Amino acid sequence: MNLLCLKLLIVVNLFLKSALCELINEFNDGIVDIDLPKNHLSQYFNNLRRFTKKLNETSHGFYKDYLSSEEYDRELCWGYEYGCKKPHFIHKCPGNHSGYVKDKETQMDVFYTQADFGYVKQQLRELRVYCEPYTITDSSLECSDNLRFCRGRNLMINFTDLVKREEPFRWDVNVLKPGEIGGFCKFNKEKFDEKLDHLGALQSWAAELRNYESLTKRPIEDGLCDVVIEKPTYLMKLDSTINLYHHFCDFFNLYVSQHVNFTHESGFTTDVNILIWETHPYWSPFADTFKAFTENELWNLNKFKGKVVCFKNLVFSLPPRMIFGLYYNTPLINGCENSALFHAFSEQLMHRLQIKEHEPKNRKVRITFLSRNTKYRNVLNEKDLIKRISSNSNYEVRRVVYDRNIKFLNQIEITRNTDVFIGIHGAGLTHLLFLPKWATLFELHNCGDPNCYHDLARLRGVNYMTWEDENFVESVEAGYEDESHEKFKNYNFDPDEFGRLVAKAVKAVKNNEDYRYYIKRLEQHDEL
Repeated sequence: MNLLCLKLLIVVNLFLKSALCELINEFNDGIVDIDLPKNHLSQYFNNLRRFTKKLNETSHGFYKDYLSSEEYDRELCWGYEYGCKKPHFIHKCPGNHSGYVKDKETQMDVFYTQADFGYVKQQLRELRVYCEPYTITDSSLECSDNLRFCRGRNLMINFTDLVKREEPFRWDVNVLKPGEIGGFCKFNKEKFDEKLDHLGALQSWAAELRNYESLTKRPIEDGLCDVVIEKPTYLMKLDSTINLYHHFCDFFNLYVSQHVNFTHESGFTTDVNILIWETHPYWSPFADTFKAFTENELWNLNKFKGKVVCFKNLVFSLPPRMIFGLYYNTPLINGCENSALFHAFSEQLMHRLQIKEHEPKNRKVRITFLSRNTKYRNVLNEKDLIKRISSNSNYEVRRVVYDRNIKFLNQIEITRNTDVFIGIHGAGLTHLLFLPKWATLFELHNCGDPNCYHDLARLRGVNYMTWEDENFVESVEAGYEDESHEKFKNYNFDPDEFGRLVAKAVKAVKNNEDYRYYIKRLEQHDEL
């Protein structure tokens, strides 16, 4: 058995039979590393009809078995695909629409476009070819509006001037000069220049692509390159890598970019390059998340200092701080929740990072209290609060501090196996992305920022609660010079009121249909 076969068998884990290796010789380009959650496979195959037909014509393999099974829905799609007849809609709008849109249907449509796979569809609708190839093997460049997402073929980027940059840089809008990026294609500069409005470092790729020029030679064939990158490469601009909320905006937009770029069976493969658009060495406590996107070494611009580099397939992924972007700066309509796009992102991460799901002990509701180890926004009487709810025999209570003493993937595993997640306002609440869909996020106090985690919870589709009565909470000055700001104080909370709110959160979990189905399934398994 060759190495590719072994790798494939490991990647697809329980879903794949050993007969899959027999398929390798039946495809000129081999078997792609699909490695998707099983409930994403129908959408994947339905977007690749020719590839699916090819698989069906083979004589063996798990995928053929899947394609002929009842699990395969031949019409299900994400919603952005051409000719999609059965989009994967799970969003709902139970809240009031008046004052925002004319009716409930419009409210649903607006949410879908703002915050769901409709956002991917919008990017695809906006795509325009700005550098048209003369022949099928020439360079090309196409972008969505304001150059937020772009992709190109056979493009050249000249990094020779980087050797003159002694200080490491990040969020620099002057990395390239005119002519240091380009391709051999017919460039519509007039139309292209109309899209250069968003020049902020993390808003788009306009600052870099304003330097794009049409070349007089084919960069690869005519030997203009010191290095030729064969594998697909994603360019990324990163927000703060030490802040969970901001760095996951990077990962989420990379996932969205994969969907916008999904035109080939290898659209979600991990055998891609990721080039971070800065020269600072990458470090993050959340770096393991990149394993869900690439099996290769992460690059930054230091990799190519002093070189002219040509990329056969290059994707300029959606940056983290777009104007009216998604996740950060999202103008989210009120009254709606449960984005299938955010749900799919969470499922993809749990699958690719192999985060284990555990059965609750004695069917107790699992409560995780996130404690902070910082100067501000500490819960001064958290011991009293934890004691108050730990006395309830129906609860399984755990206090955690998510710091360097717990590996990030272990943190995610704890959160994934939590029914009620409690914490005060802070980036750690971004863990709501990893909660099961029946869970409740209880933000103890929003500290003057009521929308941040409430909106993220709405997008993810988990229930959200916060403190209800300010008469039962006491703020304590923490020595910050601006003592009026709620984010720079510490807090005491009334234990009895806390106990009442936790009981309310637990009730919401137990009343959730998904939770009831989950418990029923466990009980049926116990009877076998």
